[in-house]
Amino acid sequence: MNLAFRDSTIDQAPKDYLARLNREQRAAVEHGGGEVAAPLLIIAGAGSGKTNTLAHRVAHLIVKGADPRRILLMTFSRRAASEMTKRVERIAAEVMGDRAAVLTEGLTWAGTFHAIGARLLRDYALEIGLDPAFTIHDREDSADLMNLVRHELGLSKTESRFPAKGTCLAIYSRVVNAQAELEPVLAKSFPWCVGWAIELKTLFAAYVEAKQAQNVLDYDDLLLWWAQMCAEPAIAEHLGARFDHILVDEYQDTNRLQAAILTALKPDGHGLTVVGDDAQSIYSFRAAEVRNILDFPKLFPRPAEIVTLDRNYRSTDVLLAAANAVIGEASERFTKDLWTERRSCEKPRLVTVRDEAEQANHVCEEVLQERERGTMLKHQAVLFRASHHSGPLEIELTRRNIPFVKFGGLKFLDSAHVKDVLAALRFAENPRDRVAGFRVLQLMQGVGPSAAGAAIEAMQQALDPVLGLQFFKPPARAHEDWPGFVDMFSGLRGKSAWPADLERVRLWYEPHLDRNHEDAVTRRADLLTLEQIAAGYPSRERFLTDLTLDPPDATSDEAGPPHRDEDYLILSTIHSAKGQEWTKVFLLNAVDGCIPSDLATGEREEIEEERRLLYVAMTRAKDSLQLITPQRFFVHGQASRGDRHVYAQRTRFIPDHILQRFERTTWPPPSAASQGRSPQPEVRIDMKAKMRGMWR
Repeated sequence: MNLAFRDSTIDQAPKDYLARLNREQRAAVEHGGGEVAAPLLIIAGAGSGKTNTLAHRVAHLIVKGADPRRILLMTFSRRAASEMTKRVERIAAEVMGDRAAVLTEGLTWAGTFHAIGARLLRDYALEIGLDPAFTIHDREDSADLMNLVRHELGLSKTESRFPAKGTCLAIYSRVVNAQAELEPVLAKSFPWCVGWAIELKTLFAAYVEAKQAQNVLDYDDLLLWWAQMCAEPAIAEHLGARFDHILVDEYQDTNRLQAAILTALKPDGHGLTVVGDDAQSIYSFRAAEVRNILDFPKLFPRPAEIVTLDRNYRSTDVLLAAANAVIGEASERFTKDLWTERRSCEKPRLVTVRDEAEQANHVCEEVLQERERGTMLKHQAVLFRASHHSGPLEIELTRRNIPFVKFGGLKFLDSAHVKDVLAALRFAENPRDRVAGFRVLQLMQGVGPSAAGAAIEAMQQALDPVLGLQFFKPPARAHEDWPGFVDMFSGLRGKSAWPADLERVRLWYEPHLDRNHEDAVTRRADLLTLEQIAAGYPSRERFLTDLTLDPPDATSDEAGPPHRDEDYLILSTIHSAKGQEWTKVFLLNAVDGCIPSDLATGEREEIEEERRLLYVAMTRAKDSLQLITPQRFFVHGQASRGDRHVYAQRTRFIPDHILQRFERTTWPPPSAASQGRSPQPEVRIDMKAKMRGMWR
């Protein structure tokens, strides 16, 4: 392929392809005039045309003569990289015509950090003592190998519970990506594993040896080996010299390992462009480090030039005013106030409802009314801080036959832990349900398919299934767990006490939840929400029947719409909503304890990230935004004090002095609340006196 990178006709080409950019976008695109220039930081506010600006910058470099084979473009998804290169070709074609396709085909170094790392490791395999024929383990493979090593070291047979394979892998991954010591990581993110630090170090050392013996790398190794390779000055210099320009999208989501790679490749920052928004850094649970973007301008001998994109093309002026007020309370940020030419009189609404059930009813009513006004369901979204927050709403949507798709994990009723609990209830309701029986029995350590089958056979042979369980001899490893299971099962087979039956199952299940899931605290909250939902059903049989016959469809984060011609409401966690936009947005549970999450209020950094989460949620809305605050709120996970309802407070991120940016309402309005209900009896009782009189 003959590539002519310097052509006077190109240099003299009209710049119409940049005419549709605003002044700040154009400044970012033209930085350095197409030459290798000082480092550039583009602070791109929500809805400011970040992707369009980055694509124009890459196209502009190629138009100005840069060799596309020497441009490294890193994004955070393979799809984003593919879409970016296609957009670059379209932009360049406006100037270069058919030649653009030839040149952009040379843009081969575009992809995710991990994909680029895998390619470079194969290129330098011999220099770093790596067999270039290595294979790459996905997360499931890695967890299985971790478990095998764990078993070989005898850590699966410890007297007290050793962390499960998934937890071990999560700890290992956090240590690697955060470039942190094990003990601080355990203390901050995995406190229940602090006592296992020595054993975990032994496990991780053996895990690394096992990978090397099998010539495999895991997902984290693709960054770790790349960073370690760049720690060798000669290799780092050779690597950096391969690329004239390095451009990184979503820089606020990088971790310390990724930042170390970039500074090793370009220690002076020349040719380096990073794009991001510190106000949208919300992935610390993946070891993303907001300081990467905050400290970027000071990393190099010559400070980075900063271009701020603060014109928003998405939201109305009143929505942005409220979002700016929220993020303006942040303790540290790049100062910017988003602005727009889109005018509106509809302020974002703070809607007070009685409880989570009323919240679900309100959202359904509003969604249907908005649909009647011409807004399709798929142009409306309901956002929430944690996946379990949408549980009551999912039930209500299903009851009303309102189709929806949920992003940010499996739907509530299809989560593994929820299915485990429902299986226990189904097995008690019908001991001949072998599918439910196999699922429940194998939750206990030492009970495999053969033992589960034998137990079910013993139950069916006995006059009473409970007697069959009581006389069945379980495997030795299940001996400790077996009496608790039999007690739980026999209690469920007795006279049903609904919904206390569900609490009985949860209490039995919690030790297995802790052992099998690294995010047990969040999953426990799901089960408490399930108990709350169950209270609305008259019996166990009715509860199981309704959920079985008409469950919400299972849709995961990677799934697409069920059919192109269907309309459906969007449900999404805030994390999964980042980068998206909708005409109308509802935010559930805008109260302290949910946002900020009561699990993320220990340190200032955690509080600040929760503030950014609210900002991200608010800036997804184009025309209309509602933040809903249930007054009576079900508090999860207060094990020491008992689960209870409390009167919730509005999120601390909307203090009194910015309330003028919002319209405050209640639902249902007093007049509507009374319609269709019997009038209140006109009596007044001194109930306090009655209570005192009971003891006199």
